[in-house]
Amino acid sequence: MSSSDPQAIAVPVVWLGADEAPVNFANAFLSVVQPNEIFLTIGSYTPPPIVGATEEERAEMARNVAVVPIKPIARVGMTPARLNELIGVLQEALRNYEQMMTALEQRRTET
Repeated sequence: MSSSDPQAIAVPVVWLGADEAPVNFANAFLSVVQPNEIFLTIGSYTPPPIVGATEEERAEMARNVAVVPIKPIARVGMTPARLNELIGVLQEALRNYEQMMTALEQRRTET
């Protein structure tokens, strides 16, 4: 039932155990789309160390890297409507982060 349905019943919904779930760093994202479904795979990878005394040595090391593996952290399937909801949550999170960083920078310049 939709929230505009006069017979809808409001039921409280709460996050349980969110603070206990592991936090994983994510820097790789993949999407696969199907009719009425979107699948997101979220992963993490660490760039290989490319070190050397010269640029030539570093270039040689980079050429010898066959692959950089990405470790999947989560796979999530959702409808297009839920994807729009997720996009909204992410946009709000970014706005909140930017506001926080602006406030912190203002405090630093005031002192």
